[in-house]
Parts: sequence; structure tokens; C-alpha cells
Amino acid sequence: MQHTKLAIVGSGPAGYTAGIYSSRAKLSPIIFAGINPGGQLMYTTEVENYPGFSKGTMGVDLMAEMREQSIVFGAKIVDTFVTAIDFSQRPFQIWTTLLPQIDYSFYETAKREEVSEVVKKIKGKLTPTHSADSLILSTGAVSKMTGVKGEDKFLGRGVSTCATCDAAFFKEKDVLVVGGGDSAMEDSLSLIKFAKSITILNRGDKLKASKVMQDRVINHPKVTVMWNTSLKEIRGEKFVEAATISRDGKLEDVSVQGIFIAIGHTPMTSLFSDDITLDDHGYIITPLSFSRLGTEFAKKSLDKSGLMSFPSMTNISGVFAAGDVVDIRYKQAITAAGNGCMASLDAERWLEIQENN
Repeated sequence: MQHTKLAIVGSGPAGYTAGIYSSRAKLSPIIFAGINPGGQLMYTTEVENYPGFSKGTMGVDLMAEMREQSIVFGAKIVDTFVTAIDFSQRPFQIWTTLLPQIDYSFYETAKREEVSEVVKKIKGKLTPTHSADSLILSTGAVSKMTGVKGEDKFLGRGVSTCATCDAAFFKEKDVLVVGGGDSAMEDSLSLIKFAKSITILNRGDKLKASKVMQDRVINHPKVTVMWNTSLKEIRGEKFVEAATISRDGKLEDVSVQGIFIAIGHTPMTSLFSDDITLDDHGYIITPLSFSRLGTEFAKKSLDKSGLMSFPSMTNISGVFAAGDVVDIRYKQAITAAGNGCMASLDAERWLEIQENN
């Protein structure tokens, strides 16, 4: 079994930034980057809103640079998936092995209860591969997709899951927004500044978004809401050019240059759900969480001086969380990187305290 002072579970801006900071602090971290390293930015084309790149940079290139920077300072990266963690004692035990007839995609698609049962079996039958004095969980969140034909093909080529990231690429273009909740309204607001027209596809006859968000969007002259409408297919050559929709049960073809999928995100927390405190949406709770539970946890985390000792720590001492797995609101590369920095600094300080006790 290989031991490390700090294990980082997950890559992306949060995981790699945590790796950069912790390796510079001589913690020699191990980053379990997963089987598709780099997080959601690997599916993004040009990134224009990350500081330091006045001409923009490709998402793949940005992740490659972050990865290499963490390696330069001494982080070890293992491109595999963590399949189980024993949080009950320190050092924490980590498994990267699989049960027969189960592959890594199981952890992304299975129900939380199913993952929990598999984790219990792994702990009972298999030998852990690593141990760590502390952990940073940065497994991220994945956008919920519609699954329609053409969606995967045109992801990053007209299909987007982040209007805050990509709205500027759709200046004077006709776009669709799929969804009726607050995420869809927020995406529409970002697009209003750029797009020629915005058509919201809502499956029912009422929006799920808050009244305040609805009022800000649906009365804008650029916005049209199609009720009882769903997306059926996306088409084009190199980029999105058209879509087929079902409106009141009848199929229609529409000409569009962009499609924004805004039906929510799924945090990758099934692996931890039996041990780490999550909010009602499945995100990890820390004192930095933007929720009622996060606020309550923050109050309990105050020290005698009225400050939070470890703002990125979870309910388990020595276990920290960073990035989209915590962030229910912003989900930006820069905020994830900032989270990774904070978690690393917290972990470093926590380890120093343990060594001095």
C-alpha cells in the first residue's frame, strides 16, 4: 500500500490547483485524476474568461498546463478512479480497484444507493491500494444532458452547458435554451447581451424558475418561450445549424446556431454519500457552502476568536472539498481553482497542527 500525506481525489481546475499548492508545500500529493482527467473544461473549446490569457485559450490546453505545473513541483498523478474510501480512521484508506463486472462508468451513472452497496463490498473484499493522512475531494459536477441525437457530437461546437462561459461566442446568433428552472433563466440572462434571439424550450406549461428570475427573462424582447416543447435532435455539418423540436406533440425543424442545455448539474458525490455530509442537492457541505446547511455548518466551525479555522473542511476532520463538488452556484474555472488553493492551504495547516500535537 502506498502512503501519502495528502491525496487529491479528482482533477480539473480545483484538483490541479490543489496539486500545485500542496506540491510546492512539499506535501508530495497524489492526484487521482480519474479515467478522463481534466474535468468539464476538457469538453470546452475556447476559454476567454480565465485570467492571464488575453487572447483566450483552449480548455484542453489550460488543463494540460495546470496538470504539468502540478507535476513540475512534485505532484504524482494517477489516471485512475477512486472506487472506495474508508473515512472511519486515519490514515484514510483508498481503493482504486474494481469488483468484477463493474467498470468505472458505473460511478457516474448508477444511483447513489447502488454505489453505496458496491463501496461496502469493495471495502469488505478487496485490499486498499493507498492511504493518506488527509484528503481533498474535488470530483466536480457534471451537467445533466438530454441524451438526444447530435448532442454529444456538437458539444463544444454549438452545444454548450455554460452560458456564462460561452455566451460571447453567440453574438447576433439565434439560440435555444433547454430548461425551465433558474439555471435556464440565468443562461438566458447571460445570452441576452449577445444573442440575436433566445428561444426557451420548456417541457410543461409553467416554468419552474423563481418568479423573480422569470420576470427578468420572459418579458425581454429577445426572448420567446415555447411551452410543452422538448428537444428531439441536433443537426449540422461542423457546427450546430438546426434542431428538431416537439411542440404540443408535433415535430418542427428550427434553424439555430447554438443550443444551451440548462437542466441542472449532478455533483459527483455518490462515492462519499455514506460518510460526507451533503446538502439536499447532493453537494458537499463545507463552511463555504452557499446554502442554509452551509451557513449552519459555518457557525459551528467558528473558533474562539470568531474565525473559521478550516473553511474548506467537511464534517470529517482532515477531509477537505473544493470546486464544483461544493459550488452549487458559480461553477467557473476560476472559482474552482480558487477553491483548490484554499483547500490545499487548509490541508497544509491542518497537517502541521497534527504533527505538532
